[in-house]
Order: sequence, then structure tokens, then C-alpha cells
Amino acid sequence: MTDAVLRQAIIEQYCALVCDGLTAGTAGNISVRTLDGMLITPTGAAAADLAPDRLVAMALDGTVNGDIRPSSEWQMHAAIYRAVPGAGAVVHTHADACVALSCQRRSIPAFHYMVAGFGGDDVPCTGYAPFGSVELAELAAAALDGRSACLLANHGMIAHGPDLARAVAATRRLEILARQYLLALTAGPPVLLDSAQMAEVRRRYAGYGQQAVAR
Repeated sequence: MTDAVLRQAIIEQYCALVCDGLTAGTAGNISVRTLDGMLITPTGAAAADLAPDRLVAMALDGTVNGDIRPSSEWQMHAAIYRAVPGAGAVVHTHADACVALSCQRRSIPAFHYMVAGFGGDDVPCTGYAPFGSVELAELAAAALDGRSACLLANHGMIAHGPDLARAVAATRRLEILARQYLLALTAGPPVLLDSAQMAEVRRRYAGYGQQAVAR
């Protein structure tokens, strides 16, 4: 994928998240790993303000190529790329249901088998740290050990994937699960799947969606 195509893809995915109500205003940010570091949305930018030449190319140590400042959460994105070699893209939003759970500092437990799709028996919630801080970056990277998404206490969510499309897809799935978990809680504590049941789900996921090759 060329640099121009990549920049356009980031803008399109960011606008799609806004249109679907998964982020609003200037709250969200997206990045994609590059050979030299990452390409990330700028600080304080709403979807209407984004243009290919306003995306920020930078190294993971914070060195910026150009005069435009990166998202205030660049350290969180960089920490994830350093901690997760397979992460090709990172998405952070303030999606409503994820924010609601994060403000209760609740992880999403194994109330539904699709929780396993994020890599474990739950989707963890970090401790609290101020936005844009090194502390938050460290908390997020630690929570994502073996996971593809987590909640950020009193803040929102963050997810990664091997590419931009899958990072965005994980963001959408997480908000759906968060909303379903909140709905389940209105009827009382949901019955959780146990570790053996979740292990079986992960075993089934290993071949899920794979089609036999025609010969």
C-alpha cells in the first residue's frame, strides 16, 4: 500500500467511525505502523478537518516529521507497537458503551463467547491515568498483553489489529459486546462461561471462517 493510499484509508476509516457513532468530535485517533514508526491522526482534529497531508508521520520515540502535532495519545499508540510486534494499526475511541463500563472500571467478563475473540477470558480495564500520559501508555500496553483490545478507566477503549481494517473491526465488535454486557447487567449478574468453555471457544476460533481450497 502506497503512502497516499494509506493516508486516504486512515481518513476513510476515521470518518466511518464518526458516522457510526463510535467516536465524536476530536476524541478518537487512529494510527498505522510504518517502516519508520507510525502514521497517526493529528491532535485536536475532527473528521471534517482531516486531509492526507495533515496526518502525522513520526517515529515511535516521538520524533515528528513535519510541523503538525500528532494526537495527544501518540505515546499510547507507540507503546502498543513496541509491545505487540504483530500490531499493524491501533484505534482509540470514546464509544458510548465502552466509556460507560470504563467509568465503572469494569472489565468485560466471559458473559458471551465472543469475548474470546479478543484473546482471553475477558477484555480487561486498565487503572486510571491522565490522557496523553506515559502512565496511560504503559497501562494500556500491559493490559493488551495477549489481548487485542482493552478498556481505559474513566476514558474509553483501544484496540489493535494486524492491519487497519481489522483494528477498526475489533473496535466495532468491542462496542457491540460492551453494549450487550450493559444490557445483560440490567437483568442481574449474567452467567459467565468458565475457563474450560472459553478454551473450547478459542479452539473453535482457530479454524473459524477458513474455507477449504478448491482443487
